[in-house]
Amino acid sequence: MSSGFTQVSGWGQTSPARTFLRDAQSVKELHNVLTSVGRRGAIARGLGRSYGDAAQNSGGSTIRFTDRSFSFDADRGVVTASAGATFDDIMTQIIPHGWFVPVTAGTRQITVGGAIAADVHGKNHHHDGSFGNFVHSISLLLASGDVAELDRSSHHDLFFATIGGMGLTGVILSATFDLLQVSSAMMSVRTERHGDIDSLMESMLRNDSAFRYSVAWVDGTATGKHLGRGVITHGDHASSDEVRSNHKRPSDYRSPTTIDIPPFVGAARSVRRSTSLLFSELWYRKAPKLREGQLVSIPSFFHPLDGVGHWNRLYGKNGFVQHQCVVPLDRDDVIRSILQRVSSDRPANVVNVLKRFGEGNDAHLSFPQPGWTLTVDLPVTSQLSTTLADIDEMVSSAGGRHYLAKDATTGSHSIRGGYPRLGEWQHIRHRVDPDQRWQSDLSRRLNLCATLKETE
Repeated sequence: MSSGFTQVSGWGQTSPARTFLRDAQSVKELHNVLTSVGRRGAIARGLGRSYGDAAQNSGGSTIRFTDRSFSFDADRGVVTASAGATFDDIMTQIIPHGWFVPVTAGTRQITVGGAIAADVHGKNHHHDGSFGNFVHSISLLLASGDVAELDRSSHHDLFFATIGGMGLTGVILSATFDLLQVSSAMMSVRTERHGDIDSLMESMLRNDSAFRYSVAWVDGTATGKHLGRGVITHGDHASSDEVRSNHKRPSDYRSPTTIDIPPFVGAARSVRRSTSLLFSELWYRKAPKLREGQLVSIPSFFHPLDGVGHWNRLYGKNGFVQHQCVVPLDRDDVIRSILQRVSSDRPANVVNVLKRFGEGNDAHLSFPQPGWTLTVDLPVTSQLSTTLADIDEMVSSAGGRHYLAKDATTGSHSIRGGYPRLGEWQHIRHRVDPDQRWQSDLSRRLNLCATLKETE
């Protein structure tokens, strides 16, 4: 087991923390960590792809469980994986056998433990829901040092408190989950370009149900009658016949990183107003008004940014915030208002993603609920806090919520209003961790681990 004080941060690089970083390869080594945890507690950390402060613990311990092993049943389409196993490793093995992860986030560089703790969602949420929907069982190291085996019938409440629980119920050791059967390593994609947000949203409502995957890029620099113009991509897994007819090998899966951003780039911000205007115009114009049946690779469709290593360095030393919220379907006016605020502030903004969510699940702190979810990337500037405070008020007033795995700035009031089952989750968490051994900068900032009595 290796350890030492070091500085870590989320992917947005906004609030680095000095923490006692500990690597553990086995449950025995994790037990050793537990015996020396101080009053600042400990939190598990995967590959550091949560954007804010969810996987860091200032002045306390941060644990990386480095066992990346997993087993794959190719007949049943089931994986049992250590929490440290990565989606990249798993997909590299399962795709050539005709299987795919049931849900993937926008990066394949995440661990199984992180996917459960954040209950990650993807482009297929309207069709399949979030990752937790496919999890059969979880092995969880409790604050007491005991290992609990959780599933939907045994320890039902703790099972669903752990899915989406941001690592605050214990350290996830391993999990078993279902896979999705596919015929090839390619995607069949339908692309359409829309000149404003109303046209774009109407098309998503009309066409989403015909495709397993759906998402839209939205231009955050557009104003006036072009507000929210964007590009929708719908997709399904291509059949082996489609792939062969295009002279490709159905099981050929590669996940390359084509360029790596060097550390010196982070000394100055590369994403600026001028570059974001140019990028947004080019990205919008290069998209066809309508194109159907295009074959693209799985990495190109699901994880395009993974082709650029350390792309977060482009935002400079002050970092950036990836703000993600969801509002009810009938409050699409909030999406327009957020885009109006973003475009009027004229930030250096290039990555904005709109998606329609389907039904949520039984996990207390799972983020998705039926509605529109909008993600915006905003570099840290002097006016950002005011902008985000105004956006948070719009979201809260509409009955929406914020994604804990992305959050870096939201106040505890917004979180309590957005997650009506937070009190129930707190009671479950307090039962298994009364001394608050599991803590993070996120949990303290949002006062997540307080009991209801403490917050009254």
